[in-house]
Amino acid sequence: MKGFKIIPMGGLGEIGKNMMVFEGDGSIFVVDCGLMFPEERMLGIDFVIPDMTYVLERKDMLKGIVVTHGHEDHIGAIPFLLKEVDVPIYGGRLSLEMVRERLKESGIKRASMEVVNPRDVVKIGPFEIEFIRVSHSIPDGFGLGIRSPCGLVVHTGDFKIDHTPPDGIPMDLRRFAELGEEGVLLLLSDSTNVEKEGVTPSEKVVGERIERIIGEAKGRVIIATFASNILRIREVMESAARYRRKVAIVGKAMEENVRIAMDLGYIRPRKDLLIGLNEIRRYPGKRILILTTGSQGEPMSALSQMALGDHRFVRIEKGDTVLISARTIPGNERMVFHLINQLFRMGARVFYEAVSEIHVSGHASREDLKTILSLVRPSFFIPIHGEFRHLVFHADLALEMGMKRERVIIAENGDLIKVSPGSVRKVGKVRAGNVLVDGKGIGDIGDLVLRDRIRLAQDGMVVVIAGVSRSTGEVVVGPEIISKGVTHDEAIFGDKARELVASTINSYRILGEVEGEAVADEVRRKLRSYIAGRTARNPMVIPYIFEV
Repeated sequence: MKGFKIIPMGGLGEIGKNMMVFEGDGSIFVVDCGLMFPEERMLGIDFVIPDMTYVLERKDMLKGIVVTHGHEDHIGAIPFLLKEVDVPIYGGRLSLEMVRERLKESGIKRASMEVVNPRDVVKIGPFEIEFIRVSHSIPDGFGLGIRSPCGLVVHTGDFKIDHTPPDGIPMDLRRFAELGEEGVLLLLSDSTNVEKEGVTPSEKVVGERIERIIGEAKGRVIIATFASNILRIREVMESAARYRRKVAIVGKAMEENVRIAMDLGYIRPRKDLLIGLNEIRRYPGKRILILTTGSQGEPMSALSQMALGDHRFVRIEKGDTVLISARTIPGNERMVFHLINQLFRMGARVFYEAVSEIHVSGHASREDLKTILSLVRPSFFIPIHGEFRHLVFHADLALEMGMKRERVIIAENGDLIKVSPGSVRKVGKVRAGNVLVDGKGIGDIGDLVLRDRIRLAQDGMVVVIAGVSRSTGEVVVGPEIISKGVTHDEAIFGDKARELVASTINSYRILGEVEGEAVADEVRRKLRSYIAGRTARNPMVIPYIFEV
């Protein structure tokens, strides 16, 4: 084996959509296959997945999918890949159960899954992949030691160094050090939290703070967190039990993940701890704790519905204590603060990350990243999992640690990286990017459609309907002008606008196919100019001109 390729297909230069391809000796395996939630400009888009064209064009070479952990940004796009290929998936028990649920939702009933445990080794083509336990905000997180005839590659996955994790089993730093002693050719390391100085606090700090708030609360306690944060959910349940509170769970994703975690033994609630939503009114407020989704302020989430009084079983009341125990994903700040303001308006006492220690990151801060660099001591280094500035800061950190500049590579999605004995370098570029998912449509929406949606959202739409005589080319039906999202002043689209449209059409005596396009373009141009002069707005104008 003279060398192999590493191709990041997602997760570099962005937060989410993580996917990385390893290719050598006619075999390919993929590390993670995740989704990303849409940016604010992506109106109507449900989520974003990686462009998998490179892999699908070589699907006969694909031998497996390796899952580092069960977060959506690492597993959410697997169903889209498995609709095209049938390959085994390797990962921890919890990760694979979460994958199984996503596959069921997508109508994929069968998939080959192989549960791995810490330090297990799986062989795929010329690669031997060792699973190394890491701490994160979800159980069963793994880093990877990937051996090949060209050398050893270490992939950290998402991680933090937590010496007092809730499950009592810390990150396997000893194994990372042993691999460092063995000799690591290339390190691929999580960059998400590189801007944070010091070390990432232990999850234990959050558990203790949440427990104090629960103990001090006089009425109901409502806690919103990510449905995948199983360790946080377990801590909340244990605190609720200590203060003799019943726990009700709200939100489909939260219910589903708690059920999976209970089935696998990651959460073992007291027999009488959990109650249904319809039982909440049977207990005084000081005996109730509600676990819910909606930490990102999503308008249709359970917590938002509670704050607006629209939820079937729960509405925020004066005296409630609400905890938003999650970081705000960039781009969601406006929605989150709108929700917090509404919660205060309804009389709740609200705790959130900016004012209280009720959330810690699941990612390593600068000193933790230094620890991994010093333990692994790689010959080459590529920062992964982060926006472009994170990759740059992480590269700079490696230089501070004594690595040579030519051995620190800042890569982007689609870069083709050639790994040879004693060498790692970028040698080309392959197709990579975003595939937008909107309902059942996958990849059928591009920049042109998004621009139309943005324009419609910003300036509205005007539809012109006119019937033209087949013999004379003059208007005999209408014209009617219908506007949506432009103005409430209907007079703007009254007689003057209709006369403008009619005179424009009447100037064309023969409709025909070519002339029909021309007259529609002229109607569009003149009406837009008229509207801009009256309103300083530029709506989308859609003429519908037909022959009668």
